[in-house]
Amino acid sequence: MEINGEKITEIKRYDELGLSPEIMKALQKKGYERATPVQSGSIPYFMEGRDVIAKAPTGTGKTFAFGIPMVEHTDPECGDVTGLVLAPTRELAIQIQEELQDLCEFKEGVKTVVLYGGAPIEKQIKRLKEHPQIVVATPGRLMDHMKRRTIRLDRVETVVLDEADRMLDMGFIRDVTRILDQIKSRKNIGMFSATISREVMDISWVYQRDPVEITVQADVENKPDIDQYRIEVDRSAKAELMLRLLEHGGYERAIAFCNTKNMTDRLSGLLRMGGVKCEAIHGDIQQATREKTLARFREGKLQVLVATDVAARGLDIDDVDAVFNYDVPDENEYYVHRIGRTGRAKRHGVAYTFISGITEELRMDAIVKGTRNEVKALKYEKGTLLEL
Repeated sequence: MEINGEKITEIKRYDELGLSPEIMKALQKKGYERATPVQSGSIPYFMEGRDVIAKAPTGTGKTFAFGIPMVEHTDPECGDVTGLVLAPTRELAIQIQEELQDLCEFKEGVKTVVLYGGAPIEKQIKRLKEHPQIVVATPGRLMDHMKRRTIRLDRVETVVLDEADRMLDMGFIRDVTRILDQIKSRKNIGMFSATISREVMDISWVYQRDPVEITVQADVENKPDIDQYRIEVDRSAKAELMLRLLEHGGYERAIAFCNTKNMTDRLSGLLRMGGVKCEAIHGDIQQATREKTLARFREGKLQVLVATDVAARGLDIDDVDAVFNYDVPDENEYYVHRIGRTGRAKRHGVAYTFISGITEELRMDAIVKGTRNEVKALKYEKGTLLEL
């Protein structure tokens, strides 16, 4: 880890960070003792009210890096919104709010709410009338509430942009700047991201003051423990291969990624025909249905979640045993974020990528070269896996 360009090797335990008994109790309940590098680097500065820009790989605990200081700074007696987190997707916003709720479990009086599109705004307005101090929102839905004057941001002190690169890449830069321009009372801004793009730096230059720059590289200490395989397979045998791998590996929870909505529906149907409990999520499925599907997956009621890349980022589920790239992803970055769903929280994971045809073979070659990942090559032929 580097802080303002200086290499730091010391990673602290939570009990060394001067946290309140309530937060420590919440962390202990989750079984956490040792802070991750991004948490160890960010929390002390965020607690001091400094601006922070942090770059860290997916799955390294960025939510707690800003969530712990935000909850610690929240006054339970205050009836105004003092903490705001912006997230690019509904799924990520929901995940963040759930983690913040866990942190608030023993902080009596601290309330959180999540605001996102695709859900009835009236229910969100009702929740806002309960005077939450922390709001997690997607930019578009927050702008809707601001226009309706159902939320006040004039007392907000801390603002966080989570997965800032993704949010700005998705075209939210205008909404984000409009929101930040309305928050005159802010004391500090945190920007957390897996990559630092030019757009992220532009926002930082305009809105942050002398930010502490924290960079966590994907090294042996924090890089996910994932065995990666590329498997040559005839297109017609991909579903059969996946069923065999699920059975052979004994995976209780897996995610399969497809490039199109149509393919997610087709694959989930094929897997159900094979006796696997699974559901699909993609952009055409109603938000309420997607949330129920994700809840069932987290609760262990589904063995496989089949998804498009809408779910590749933001799904903070620690115990995914395996990831299947049923289709080779179109971008190197998609591959990194897909396989990053497994091997989290120091657990071992496995990722399989199915390759059918020369186009997918060349695409996978480019991914391996670009990401510098070690990927073992196999071939599935006549019901048998062969090493290449």
